[in-house]
Amino acid sequence: MKKYKVILLLVIASISLNSCSEDKMDDINKNVNNPTDVPTRFAITDAMTSTAFSNTGSDLSFYTGIYVELNAGAAPGQMYNAETRNGEPTSQTTYNNRWNTQYQTLYNLKLIIDKCTIGGEKGNYTTLGIAQVLYAYNLALLTDMYGDVPFTEAFQPGVIFQPKLDRQEDLYKIIFATLEDAIVNLGKTSTYPVLGNQDLIYQGNKAKWIKAANGLLARYTLRLSFKTPDYAKVLTYVSKSFTSKSDEFKMKNDGIPNPYYQLDNVRGYLFASKSLFDKLNARTDDPRATGYFTKIQKSTGAPYTYEFFINGVSPQSQNYSYSALINKSNPIFMLSYHELLFIKAEAEARNSASVTSTTSLASAVNAAFNKDEAINFSGTNAISYVAGLNITTNDGLLKEIAVQKYLSFYENESVEAYNDYRRLLAMYGSAAAHPIQLANPLNTDKFPLRLTYGNSDVSTNNNVKVAFGDGTYVYTQNVWWAGGTR
Repeated sequence: MKKYKVILLLVIASISLNSCSEDKMDDINKNVNNPTDVPTRFAITDAMTSTAFSNTGSDLSFYTGIYVELNAGAAPGQMYNAETRNGEPTSQTTYNNRWNTQYQTLYNLKLIIDKCTIGGEKGNYTTLGIAQVLYAYNLALLTDMYGDVPFTEAFQPGVIFQPKLDRQEDLYKIIFATLEDAIVNLGKTSTYPVLGNQDLIYQGNKAKWIKAANGLLARYTLRLSFKTPDYAKVLTYVSKSFTSKSDEFKMKNDGIPNPYYQLDNVRGYLFASKSLFDKLNARTDDPRATGYFTKIQKSTGAPYTYEFFINGVSPQSQNYSYSALINKSNPIFMLSYHELLFIKAEAEARNSASVTSTTSLASAVNAAFNKDEAINFSGTNAISYVAGLNITTNDGLLKEIAVQKYLSFYENESVEAYNDYRRLLAMYGSAAAHPIQLANPLNTDKFPLRLTYGNSDVSTNNNVKVAFGDGTYVYTQNVWWAGGTR
């Protein structure tokens, strides 16, 4: 009896297989866990997350924060090597993880843009506009860090194996054009469903994305002020951008802790910079002079005190004060309200040498005191604080704007502090004349003017390999917008 049951089952199986169509067999052979055609509403969420957590808020921020002394790399390992310029700033492996994620994010965003323009979601203008904002932002982040990079010939796997490097000047033209296109597309009507909570930044609010695009245009126009100053245009973009910190281009994800929090918990690499403390302490009644930092107990029974790492000098140890701002829920700022107001204040002061009013500076400082982090300093009267700085000249105003903007960037906005420092280094002509005085004595001949290309391309693309050389170019070659040639 058992024999006949087996035969019957085989016959049924045979009939079932013969009745399957070719299309059905194709469906059976698909791996549902590895789809080849992902709806853009899912892909854009992933692109937002990688933009914030992998590209903006992680290694690039950690390293650049050390270079401009918002933090000190005190503990043994990579960050101390960066602090003491021991290999890390010139190695092709230092930033390789971020080099790869930056290109992967750009590639994914390109796929979204293509799908919403010539592909299966043609006419999905909202997602297209959002993707273009993120694309321009990530491209700017890429070229700001590395200078000339492969781009127009990149993203063609199996076609072009060694893409050429594109000039930063040309890449900035693409950045501006992409943001302008994004604003146009975000203003169009789309029949596709709104992203809602799949938009982790603005929950599908097109008006806020347009404000973010204008804010980025203001930032990047000011970025080019050494090459092609246009402060009136900066102010025009600012007028179309954020009106409060609720508009900020930032991201927090309850499921992913802030990268600074993760680094502190896992490795404890970053500590309190004496250079930063000294700048705060030099300003009367600045609440951040102590509020930014945590006291420590150096030994059992000893009093709790502030212990600052002397940049480039102190011995490696974890026995230093650290950030009081660290919190797993802190946002990652891609463009903050306080940065926008500092951009406005600088553009006003540079647009007319007669400007000495501190009104815009006070507004920016007030926004910085009230920024969205675990600790803010909302109890301080920004108008009184700025008045106490006794600014009477346009030059004095510009210098204090630069310093206050720098102070406001602690600790999650190190990349922009680094970009600003390099821009102003070009504009003021020397480190000695710079409004922000860095303390690391190694900066005499070893201040990293850029980051090295990633090993993934140095080892496979001869164009990148030649540009990399032995890596020491980072100490001598400015990026284009800071007066360099590449």
